[in-house]
Amino acid sequence: MRLVIVVLFLTLTACQESNTHAVLQTNLGDVEILLYPETAGHTENFVKLAEEGFYNGTLFHRVIPGFMVQAGDPESKGAAADRPLGMGGPGYEIDAEIGAPHLHGAVAAARTPDNVNPERRSSGSQFYIVTGQLQTDNSLDNIERRKGIQYNEAQREAYKGIGGRPDLDQDYTVFGEVISGMDVIEKIAEVETGAYDRPLQDVVIENVVIK
Repeated sequence: MRLVIVVLFLTLTACQESNTHAVLQTNLGDVEILLYPETAGHTENFVKLAEEGFYNGTLFHRVIPGFMVQAGDPESKGAAADRPLGMGGPGYEIDAEIGAPHLHGAVAAARTPDNVNPERRSSGSQFYIVTGQLQTDNSLDNIERRKGIQYNEAQREAYKGIGGRPDLDQDYTVFGEVISGMDVIEKIAEVETGAYDRPLQDVVIENVVIK
């Protein structure tokens, strides 16, 4: 059972029909995402790009098992098999809205490193979906000490029960979560990859439907 919305914001907003959902229609199946109203800048930007067809034909260009799958680079459309990807975008960044943890199924914005981006602004289009690993009290204690984070009981139980990547917390903006089709994400996470962690067979976002 998914606990993420209660864990993240201690609300029942996931049950409200007014929330925005995005369905990624891929060549491996559909993935439905709940976009958070609390991260309005990221949610509004994702909706805008989706409705413009920006993501249509883009690839999941970076896949790392036990970590995440990444997409949203416009330069990935029709890219040659040996082409490095991951540097493209719409030409702008988004101010950070950091807060929610990186639980299994979290949707977060990619960004450039701290040394060139100390404000931790997000890519205008690239995003990743967390697969991650189950955590323990010891691993969470270590993250708390190292990063100055204080997890509440619900967050700790979620990390131990469904997993994620707490080492990314407070560094990247999480702006949504997968509510259906996580099996598709796991399937993507298992594809064979080559150079630059790119899948050898293209995993394509064919369309994104906002509802």
